[in-house]
Amino acid sequence: MKYSIILALSSLLFLASCEKKEDYDASGNFEADEVIVSSQQNGELLSFSANEGDALKAGTLVGQIDVTLPKLQKEQVEASIQAIAQKTGSPKEQIELINKQLAVQQAQMDQQLRERTRMQNLVKADAATRKQLDDINARIEQLEREMLATRQQMKLNTTNVSTQNRGILSEQAPLKVSARQYQEQINRGEIVNPVSGVVLTKYALKGEITAIGKPLYKIANIDTLFLKAYLTGDKLSQIRLGQQVSIRIDQGEKDYKSYQGIITWISAKSEFTPKTIQTKNERANLVYAFKVRVKNDGYLKIGMYGEVILNKAQEQK
Repeated sequence: MKYSIILALSSLLFLASCEKKEDYDASGNFEADEVIVSSQQNGELLSFSANEGDALKAGTLVGQIDVTLPKLQKEQVEASIQAIAQKTGSPKEQIELINKQLAVQQAQMDQQLRERTRMQNLVKADAATRKQLDDINARIEQLEREMLATRQQMKLNTTNVSTQNRGILSEQAPLKVSARQYQEQINRGEIVNPVSGVVLTKYALKGEITAIGKPLYKIANIDTLFLKAYLTGDKLSQIRLGQQVSIRIDQGEKDYKSYQGIITWISAKSEFTPKTIQTKNERANLVYAFKVRVKNDGYLKIGMYGEVILNKAQEQK
């Protein structure tokens, strides 16, 4: 009888220990938004100053790839553009010549008009014949036609030169596009750090030959980390986006260091789905991923293990 009681108590203690729950709600590992910076140009790495552990700001120039070839190609295109520009003409000299001719014709016209007035008076006084007056009128009409032709010639010459210049200058358009393309290749020879953060891994060294798309280094902003944790399906209803939760990491064998974090992402589907879900215990086997944003005080590291404790008291308010 005594042996049976001891056995029963031992079984109860064993079951109680089996049913003891963890003192945290979810767990996972810290991660960061890592960016792999790759080469945007082919050529030799003339300089490359990014080293593992360096804190870099966005926009910092960290290296230079040899871009001698696109520079020479751009210079050649620019020389062609200048040569084409020298082929263009100016109608200024021709216009000045025609204006002088038109001035002479205008002076002749003024003289004939004065002569006609004088002849008209003589005809009235019977001191000149009608034919003399007709001859002057005919000369005036001839000068008017000549002056009209001169003005049309001026306009035509201006139009012809402008048309010719447009044709010549139109050859510059594709060359200017080529010059911009070569300039873009030159710009891509500069290795500019895209985001602020710390260099995690360096993949290349100065003097190596790189190619478009080849990784150069990996960088991440570790001022803020994300704890990607997993929550069972029965606790999914206890979290929401923007919710503040407690995070803790190991500090020694028995102690913890605590942080506050904000839930920024919750997976829309479970990581594991059983074939049949019938009982509540089986539903608890569903695991959902979520992320918590945590401000890093320098002690948090990428890959470090962390635990999540839901702030239930705050949630009930």
